[in-house]
Amino acid sequence: MDKATRDRMQNAEILDTYIHPPDQPWIPFPGADGIGIKVLRVSSETGTWTALFNCAVGSGFARHKHLGAGEYLMISGKMEVRGGVQAGGITAVAGDYGYEPTGIIHDWTNFVEETVFYFTNYGALQFMDDDDNTVAVLDWQGILAIASMAPALAAV
Repeated sequence: MDKATRDRMQNAEILDTYIHPPDQPWIPFPGADGIGIKVLRVSSETGTWTALFNCAVGSGFARHKHLGAGEYLMISGKMEVRGGVQAGGITAVAGDYGYEPTGIIHDWTNFVEETVFYFTNYGALQFMDDDDNTVAVLDWQGILAIASMAPALAAV
């Protein structure tokens, strides 16, 4: 059997993921006015999920703790984490990469410019109030539920 045939047979048993994000609709992110999400990939095996976020000026994510590490790449705009660099936190701009270890807590994460960023999370996010009481947990199943809210794409 030649290499091309062997490769086709091997690849028929597993699937790559290919998405053309411009064709995907922005889905309103629950509980975060002004933020849209495009879910790119969700893994039930590992709990990992990857998405694009589109954040309006003044929007943000409520206080949360990473129950799995996360990493992001800023495509455009500006994001302030833990008050931004002026308050001892992080100010991320277009082209910046960030890694957020398991256990890190972010208070209000604010978008001071129209922002788009690519994000992969290796587990769940625990949203908390100021007294560290759990308000919500967002895991891979929650991300799938959000993705299911996407309007059907019109047939071409």
